[in-house]
Amino acid sequence: MLKQNDKEYKKYIYKKIGIIVILFVIMISMAVFSVTKGSFNIEPLDVFKALFGKASQQINMIVLYVRLPRVAMAIVSGIGLALSGCVMQSVLKNPLASASTLGISQGAAFGAAFAIVCLGAGQSTAQISTQSSLTITNPYMTTVSAFLCSMLTVLIIIGLSKSRDNSPSSMVLAGVALSAMFAGGTALMQYFGTDTQIASIVFWTFGDLGRVTWKEIGIVSIVVLITSVYLLMNSWNYNAISEGAHTAKGLGVNVEAVRLLGMAVSSLSVATIVSFVGIINFIGLIAPHAVAALIGRDNKYLMPASALMGAILLLLSDGIARMVLSPVILPIGAITSFMGAPLFLY
Repeated sequence: MLKQNDKEYKKYIYKKIGIIVILFVIMISMAVFSVTKGSFNIEPLDVFKALFGKASQQINMIVLYVRLPRVAMAIVSGIGLALSGCVMQSVLKNPLASASTLGISQGAAFGAAFAIVCLGAGQSTAQISTQSSLTITNPYMTTVSAFLCSMLTVLIIIGLSKSRDNSPSSMVLAGVALSAMFAGGTALMQYFGTDTQIASIVFWTFGDLGRVTWKEIGIVSIVVLITSVYLLMNSWNYNAISEGAHTAKGLGVNVEAVRLLGMAVSSLSVATIVSFVGIINFIGLIAPHAVAALIGRDNKYLMPASALMGAILLLLSDGIARMVLSPVILPIGAITSFMGAPLFLY
């Protein structure tokens, strides 16, 4: 009997590991597809040559400075957003918890709007085409402002929750209130801004994976790597909290400290991502639910699976954004919202 139970348990674990491996293979396959397909198709062999600078100059430029950075940022951002969303839902015991519902994304949007309107970081430029293009004159000013405001949101949420016994409901309610406040602040910035500044705010909030360079990708990757390692190392603690505060305390878990640090670290990852690429909704909300139906709620497996699913969803969204009306690139934030809403309703 014990041998049979042990065999069934191993089969159960192998199934979860198998799903994670399949998700990883899908992510790599989609990454390769995204690099090869677009308004100008490139053969996989030419992509491989471009990695070593052996392809033609045109292909080298397209692969190394246009498509590969987008793909890399999609993977890193998807992993960070989905893993953070999974942790937020776990420590707050709320299936709707994410960067968007807690006001972190809205805080970043307000910070960007403040930089554009009050610090003069947005302008309009004309490209060699019949269309006009908007650029951020000082992207680092906008990025830093967005990051500071999103982290300010987190600090306020944590501060308010500590004054109310660190309850999950107080964190969620504080996030909802701050989300509304920052949305109102962004609306006021748009009201007092010029047409160009308003357009720049909208341009930033759309979300764009193509606005980053390898330097920015490196910064985001380091933050996401460090925060992801910390969060994954605490998966057992998050499992304990999911079973209830009393159960977790009985198992020796410092519930308040684990919850606050989990929120702070996951929010740091989200704040870094959205400050560079803009608002990308639903990835952190949908990815954990999408894989939980297949892999269960054990965070030891749910967290890495959610991270991979987040990367897959963002790669898929970016592919749709680039290919539906090629050569026009649609805003990826709109694509993730269109994809996420039906999945969430389902």
